[in-house]
Amino acid sequence: MKPIPIALRQIDYVIATADTGSTAAAARLLSVSQPSVSLAIAKVEAHLGRALFARSAGQGVVPTAFGRQKLGEFRQLRARAEQALTGGEQGSEVLDLGVFSTLGPRYAPSLVREFEQAHPGARVRLHEGDIETLAEWLEGGQIDVALTYDFGLPSTWEVMPLADVRPYGLVPAGHRLAGRATVELAELLQDPLILMNLPHSRGYFLTLAQMNGVTPRIAYETGSVEMLRSMVANGMGVGLLATDIPHGTAYDGRAVVRLALSGTLASHRIALVRSKRLRADALSDAFCAHAAAALAGAHGGLGAV
Repeated sequence: MKPIPIALRQIDYVIATADTGSTAAAARLLSVSQPSVSLAIAKVEAHLGRALFARSAGQGVVPTAFGRQKLGEFRQLRARAEQALTGGEQGSEVLDLGVFSTLGPRYAPSLVREFEQAHPGARVRLHEGDIETLAEWLEGGQIDVALTYDFGLPSTWEVMPLADVRPYGLVPAGHRLAGRATVELAELLQDPLILMNLPHSRGYFLTLAQMNGVTPRIAYETGSVEMLRSMVANGMGVGLLATDIPHGTAYDGRAVVRLALSGTLASHRIALVRSKRLRADALSDAFCAHAAAALAGAHGGLGAV
């Protein structure tokens, strides 16, 4: 049997350096000397034949594109080794779930609670971020699976569609449109718009407006769903959302009215994604199946509006 040229301890040094941003911080975290960390990284890089980190004087280190790819594999390798060395005990199963920040409060807590109830030996750790952050975490192996919208995701990801959700409008109580069953997007956007400014979300809503022949007047922008709802409730503008929020009051207790939008509108597709480069395990497979069943019950499955 050919010996393995790299030790798990050296893998730990690489992961710690990526997580802390410098060999000095990694050394402090692991209670070893900085030269030990630097030598371990150099040995791993020499074995692989490519740099794992880009180094900048006074700025620490950041993983290269190749480094991000290998970090995902290293994290999986370490997790499998840890599981093997603990004898596969029930309590050792951990799933790292990334959630797109606007979707998280609506779906993640109930998905996690119900999944952990159905799998008593499993624990789910939540990580919230925008699409760019989730992409970095997926490729780096810091999360196993992500719950997000399908914004035209990269081909390096495995995409599992869960449900299509139709965008809707928001107005304050007493607004001229508040009593209507449905409104056209162009009619809603006669008022100034409070716009979600998260990456991809912003482009999605502006594209909806353009497809309906409207250039909206943007009153405010926010990255928070509840901030948007509260601003609408206080008459600061109208809103557009895709995340399904069932209740009709904002954080400050003021009423906000949800309006169905008529016409042909591109839906937001909710999906689970995984990196194709990293091997899926039984726990993430089980979570994906659980989430698919749960959202099929909540939205009627793919194609629901």
